[in-house]
Amino acid sequence: MSQLALDCGAINLSQGFPSFEPPDELLSLIEHYLRAGANQYAPMPGVPALREAIAGKVSRLYGRAADADLEVTVCNGATEGLFSSIHAIVGPGDEVIVFDPAYDSYEPAITLAGGQTVHIPLVSDANGFSFQVDWQRLADSLSDKTRLIILNFPQNPVGSILAPKDLDTLADIVRDANVFLLSDEVYEHIVFDGARHQSLLLHEELWERSLVISSFGKTYHATGWKVGYCVAPTPLTEEFRKVHQFNCFTVVSPIQHALADFMTKAPRHYLDLPGFYQAKRDHFCDLLAGSRFTFEPAKGTFFQILDYSAITDEDDVAYARRLTEEIGVASIPISVFCDEPLTDRKLRFCFAKDDTTLATAAERLSQL
Repeated sequence: MSQLALDCGAINLSQGFPSFEPPDELLSLIEHYLRAGANQYAPMPGVPALREAIAGKVSRLYGRAADADLEVTVCNGATEGLFSSIHAIVGPGDEVIVFDPAYDSYEPAITLAGGQTVHIPLVSDANGFSFQVDWQRLADSLSDKTRLIILNFPQNPVGSILAPKDLDTLADIVRDANVFLLSDEVYEHIVFDGARHQSLLLHEELWERSLVISSFGKTYHATGWKVGYCVAPTPLTEEFRKVHQFNCFTVVSPIQHALADFMTKAPRHYLDLPGFYQAKRDHFCDLLAGSRFTFEPAKGTFFQILDYSAITDEDDVAYARRLTEEIGVASIPISVFCDEPLTDRKLRFCFAKDDTTLATAAERLSQL
């Protein structure tokens, strides 16, 4: 869709990247370390100062005392962290449960590891939104072959979040099962309306079997840097690093040093992120209030789902293409994230854009 948007000269609200730059102070720190000799290999697990900064943040936000040396690893973006986690845990014949709509990097990594992906659809409410886990179906889907459950909250593409009780429910389901958990939490700081992100790091029982992945790219408006991290108990981190070491070995050095400094000097950045993106969400939704699209404001991420059922009965792939070509606004069809065919008429739009871009896109969409 990004290529189609480029070909058509369309406003690209499809791929999830911001249209604004990282903080100036962070960019200056990178320039400093580029000139200060931080251009050779970093340690395989990551620059010590950055791992300490990550451990400090995890402690402050989630009360989890993760050991910076033994339980924190810097990754080449969240995607590498997810891939290395899957290959550290999953072998031939193992089953891995994902929740549809599911981010598109999970299943290829599972397949490459010799595993089998089991898809469980999220459940929408009477209005066609909400998108929550069907916990009973999850419990019923566990088998002797189930090796891993992948969770992604705040959820891409639909923007749903977990409630505190969900962590207890999950713990009840997996307590007697020989199953691990992989939690994709790259949007951990983008949660709205006063809600708290329910990280698996918060739950003592779940923590013991979890690998938690996050991303600096989403947090610092720098998706092109491809820097993320994995936090996991020592035994799981040991297995994770066996893959990480021979997958990429290490991560770009000057950016690691700069992030370590910036996390220490400017902790308000990630604390202010919910308000920053909620303003973007509210602005985009307000601009679309008079349109023929129906929606509920996203609870997290920087994506907004719009239902176009009142406009056309075209399938979402065809309609997303037509919107890009004819009115010049690119989105992502939800069906491409799902294993089973969908009857829903929903598209995902990225609102991590400047207000002028959002206003122009909304004006075009409101004419439909």
